[in-house]
Amino acid sequence: MSASAATGVFVLSLSAIPVTYVFNHLAAQHDSWTIVGAAALILLLVALLARVLVKRKPPRDPLFYVYAVFGFTSVVNLIIGLEQDGIIDGFMMHYLREAEPYLNTAYGHMICYWDGSAHYLMYLVMVAAIAWEESYRTIGLYWVGSIVMSIVVFLPGNIVGKYGTRIYPAVFLSIPYMCLPVWAGFRIYNQPSENYSYPSKVVQEVQAKDLLRRPFDLMLVVCLLLATGFCLFRGLMLAYMFYSVPYFVISLYGLVVPGCSWMPDISLIHAGGLAQAQFSHIGASLHARTAYVYRVPEEAKIVFLVLNIAYGILPQLLAYRCIYQPEFFIKTKADEKVE
Repeated sequence: MSASAATGVFVLSLSAIPVTYVFNHLAAQHDSWTIVGAAALILLLVALLARVLVKRKPPRDPLFYVYAVFGFTSVVNLIIGLEQDGIIDGFMMHYLREAEPYLNTAYGHMICYWDGSAHYLMYLVMVAAIAWEESYRTIGLYWVGSIVMSIVVFLPGNIVGKYGTRIYPAVFLSIPYMCLPVWAGFRIYNQPSENYSYPSKVVQEVQAKDLLRRPFDLMLVVCLLLATGFCLFRGLMLAYMFYSVPYFVISLYGLVVPGCSWMPDISLIHAGGLAQAQFSHIGASLHARTAYVYRVPEEAKIVFLVLNIAYGILPQLLAYRCIYQPEFFIKTKADEKVE
């Protein structure tokens, strides 16, 4: 594949701008089932156009087509977010009213913005990596964590929320949105991980240090304990309880016991998930569409922002430490023999 294929995917994603404008005006004359059927056909057409872009030299990784379609939907979601906040008009209003009204919530706004910015950049990076036949395992695992967290919170919220009393046709568009990231996650995880070529003497010296002689790790351990207490204190936020608390516990183990080679991978997945979750939680808590009684009081905003931004930064620091200073987590030959 050539770099032009990645450029073609970028241009293809931007075609969402005129497509949504035309689609919105046509949707005004049809019912919700017709609108969703037309949307499914558009996504299929995007996948076919992505195939045409690389017809001469198809990619070895079939996820190229997944990222191409998801890149298109990311631009659509960005348009939805901008239109809901009144910045633009005339692009997706009819679709939202007939197919996915739950995106009109404050949380729906924020996940649209996250998908249209962070996820969109990740898709472009991964498409470029496939085009240049380079590894994208690191950014791929981060994306997996982010999109899985989006699914874990968003879909149950739709089922038990005020829109759960009616089944909207667009729910069928959510099926590939749920299934494709899971399939992609397994493929990304099974890609060859980066081989760290550190001298065994260096690895042994690092792993011989106890926690008190590793100040940055000690700071992370203290922060993880505080973050665990923070999660337990916010017990009603069940996604954090069942997603983050177990991770914090096993991360504490990984920072104390050397040779836990799984630490870099799970730290990336969790960092992606918490970045998405905290962005959406902070934004939705301050958004005007959130009911006033549930909005963060003006006098508590500084405390709210400090605590939640710090909580979101912690997994990013841990992932950075695991990826760029992995000596403590490398399995030695002695460990492999014991296993």
